[in-house]
Amino acid sequence: MPIKLPRAIEAYFDADRSGEPDAVAAAFTENGIVKDKGEIHTGRDAIREWMVEAGQLYTYTMEPFLISTENGKTQVTAHVVGTFPGSPVDLRFFFVLAGDKVAELEITV
Repeated sequence: MPIKLPRAIEAYFDADRSGEPDAVAAAFTENGIVKDKGEIHTGRDAIREWMVEAGQLYTYTMEPFLISTENGKTQVTAHVVGTFPGSPVDLRFFFVLAGDKVAELEITV
């Protein structure tokens, strides 16, 4: 049974599934932040480049299966399968939302 995600988070996962870096960047606020693999990407241009790079390195699918909220952050756990080291893995996505956009996203194992 699929989980119900807030609109901004659903937009992020939908954009990621599309494989379109511009769509992923558009899911964020103008000064949105992504923290992934020890790097910080700030602003839509940097987020777009992060997605371009990820798309060149790996192919993958994600299926969110758990959601919780704590201390102003929404945590979504997703099963990720792809052409990356350690696949498959369950990743945790910590979102801070600003209206219908993602203001901050941190991805961890």
